[in-house]
Amino acid sequence: MFLKKFLDKTYFIAEIGVNHNGNLFLAKQMVNAAKKSGANAVKFQTFKAEKLVSPNTPKVKYQRKNTDPQSSHYDMIKSLEFSKKNHIKIKNYCKKKSIDFISTPYDVESAKFLNNLGCKAFKTASADIVDLKLHEYLAKNKKTVIISTGMSTFEEIEKCLKIYKKYSNKNYILLHCVSNYPCSFNSLNLKIIPIMQKKYNCIVGFSDHTRDHEAAKISVSLGGKLIEKHFTIDKKLTGPDQKTSLLPDEFKKMVVEVKKTELILGKAIKECQQEEFEMKKISRKSMTLNRNLKKGDILKKKFIDLKRPGLGLYYNELKKVTGMRVKRDLKKNYQFNFIDLKK
Repeated sequence: MFLKKFLDKTYFIAEIGVNHNGNLFLAKQMVNAAKKSGANAVKFQTFKAEKLVSPNTPKVKYQRKNTDPQSSHYDMIKSLEFSKKNHIKIKNYCKKKSIDFISTPYDVESAKFLNNLGCKAFKTASADIVDLKLHEYLAKNKKTVIISTGMSTFEEIEKCLKIYKKYSNKNYILLHCVSNYPCSFNSLNLKIIPIMQKKYNCIVGFSDHTRDHEAAKISVSLGGKLIEKHFTIDKKLTGPDQKTSLLPDEFKKMVVEVKKTELILGKAIKECQQEEFEMKKISRKSMTLNRNLKKGDILKKKFIDLKRPGLGLYYNELKKVTGMRVKRDLKKNYQFNFIDLKK
């Protein structure tokens, strides 16, 4: 089951998205680089411009900044399409390279195509939290869906998840996200991650649109199980997302830092660590005789002090040992044990 991938270690998605610019060779280069950088999966986007964008749709600020100002929103999206033939080839290539293939369908027809392609997991865009028609298809077909929640409210998330509950589909993951490229630190609101986990009783991750990896590390410390980050091999390539994407070395550094964070977080179990054993034996105090005792003497509380090392009995055993007789002669500063005593 795909969701099992998220139970242990952080799952890293390299969001190639449309950074391939419709070029299969470039897409393969990005897959190779993502694999070497420690990504568990690469994610693409599946759409047809005619079905996604109406002619008069304007560009948002970052799109105007990072693309040809003379091209329309529709022209931009059209130039970034990835053909069905290329989808088939890149999915097979991902299998060959042992990296998961995920894509974001922007309409039901695209979702059906990906389903027929054998995709095990789907990602929905933040903007499509309100495309309940798309979620209806994914939910009733029991697909594993990573649902990005940028720009949304709890009410909108709940309307979306109501569809999954309707079809008894629990195979969804929520991604906290701020839908700006790049987004500012004061908009991140990462404290929402554990709240979403508790509120929706599901795995929660983070779609990180910042320029570095600090937020990714913090998301893991707050319980996030998945990190999605835009990925490219050259920030000078054309396209709206290249400049805010991580390069392979940057992505690899993020993976290393997040894994270090995981190591630091450890397990939710309070226990003596291996490297503490020596300190425990030496620095703890045990019950210690403050005088010599003869065989048959009764052990009394006033005969006992607490001293290092911690190789004997702890003070919590006091009631058990007082009133017992010593089996043999014991000297001052001896740290006795039950084997030295009898009733």
